[in-house]
Amino acid sequence: MQKRWSVKAYQPNQEQLLQSSLRIHPLLCRLLVQRNITTFETARQFFRPSLQDLHDPWTMKDMDKAISRIELAFFQHEKILVYGDYDVDGTTAVATVYAFLQKIYTNIEFYIPHRYREGYGISKEGIEYARDNEFSLIIALDCGIKSIDHISTAREWGIDFIICDHHLPDNILPPAVAILNPKQHDCPYPFKELSGCGIGFKLISAFAQKKGLPVSEVNQYLDLVATSIAADIVPMVGENRILAFHGLIKVNDNPLPGIKALIKLSALKEKLTISNLVFVIAPRVNAAGRMDDARKAVNLFIETDEEKAAAIAAILHADNFDRKEIDNTITQEAISILQNDSEIATRKSTVLYQAHWHKGVVGIVASRLIDKYYYRPTIILTQSNDKVAGSARSVMGFNVYEAIHQCKDLLENYGGHFYAAGMTLKTENVPAFQERFEQVVANTIQPDQLVPEIVIDSEIRFTDITTPFYNILKQFEPLGPENQKPVFLARNLSDNGFSKIVKDEHIRFAVKQGKYGPTINGIGFYMADKFHLISNKQPFDLVFTLDENEWNGQTSIQMKVIDIRAAKH
Repeated sequence: MQKRWSVKAYQPNQEQLLQSSLRIHPLLCRLLVQRNITTFETARQFFRPSLQDLHDPWTMKDMDKAISRIELAFFQHEKILVYGDYDVDGTTAVATVYAFLQKIYTNIEFYIPHRYREGYGISKEGIEYARDNEFSLIIALDCGIKSIDHISTAREWGIDFIICDHHLPDNILPPAVAILNPKQHDCPYPFKELSGCGIGFKLISAFAQKKGLPVSEVNQYLDLVATSIAADIVPMVGENRILAFHGLIKVNDNPLPGIKALIKLSALKEKLTISNLVFVIAPRVNAAGRMDDARKAVNLFIETDEEKAAAIAAILHADNFDRKEIDNTITQEAISILQNDSEIATRKSTVLYQAHWHKGVVGIVASRLIDKYYYRPTIILTQSNDKVAGSARSVMGFNVYEAIHQCKDLLENYGGHFYAAGMTLKTENVPAFQERFEQVVANTIQPDQLVPEIVIDSEIRFTDITTPFYNILKQFEPLGPENQKPVFLARNLSDNGFSKIVKDEHIRFAVKQGKYGPTINGIGFYMADKFHLISNKQPFDLVFTLDENEWNGQTSIQMKVIDIRAAKH
């Protein structure tokens, strides 16, 4: 798949000013300025995130109302239901708030809606469960901000809601007794990009302050908060960076039994990073809701006995194994359909429907098709009860939610955001939806949006890649949106004679820059088809990130190659 290379603009004046105060490699200053770190003080906060720099939770709109309502429930011995979504952010949020409150107050339960029977957010079944079991207060986490009808019904039944949500509110809000959401236009809270679990963390922080509880009672859940931040792809800046930084310390030093059990099952030996949480821990947590019942994930997080936590983790691990087999099978079926479609080359979108596909993995399949096969807005549909349900994923710069919105007359329901969305529709409307969506995409997408872009932070010389340079680069962790792993471009490289194809698919690089320059090794996964570019004795350019390779007790800096092309003469 051909890719565009785009090098970020440089700001020499700001880079020089920062370098004069930090006295580190100028290229590191360039990377910092690109991340809006332009002074000694902002650099200090970046490299040394402190829990002392977290904002006061009481500055969040309605926090006083939320705490007062919880205190009233305690005083009146009311039944409290902690309610959250079935994904990683929702289950970690529920576990955090439930585990904290349950130590103080026993008349409390939690509720996770079933992905297939109830769907996302506040469900009819959920509020009926609360009514039938005499709950009078629901604390909703990572959901609720758009659930006007269900929360109105609950209010008529005498059930109050506290909403802790980070999704963008509409102009009309649900009739809750308190809404904690920094994205409300009149909320003065300084940081707007908390995860759902992050807002739950702020709720228990305020409660702990009010009751004079030690901060350790709150901070023991930082590993759950870090997991939510990693999995929900929220910006890794401000409070999220502070919470993720200290959450990772807890993950590595003293994780909750459930997190510890997942780490052990995943066979991770090295120090865990945000990437490990995203690609190793989060899929096992998500698998509970994708394959069966996400209550298992909450039960794992709140379990204090290590043996019981290990047993629950084993179930999630098995669920994830089944999930991987299913999504691989569906991906291959989807590729086969596309390869046998004579019109495939002319389309600007992919919309596929098979009734037997598993609803829990259609979003994953859509992402796989975009990443590895057909780079264009993609929707995967399947049968769900008497309706068709699906997930959409987009390409850089294209608003897939808006495209789906233009097909709304063909849909029963839809929701989402710029790059991902979900929808339900009647079976008979699938062909018309496929055609309409293709028309909308074809009429609005720009040609360059159909070519994947690699955004490069900076060019680099091999002579810059030293141990001191890399030791500071490692401190850019935790990485994530708005602080992605730095991507470098090195030009006019040559093979030193030892590069080779490994396992028929990958390239093991051993390359140098200049006749007498240092040799740097690297790995390029699934790049064997481009080996001719380095074996033809012509200069080439590489785009890569840097990491460490451990072999026989020796650690060295290596490239993780993203792309290669012939050098321009």
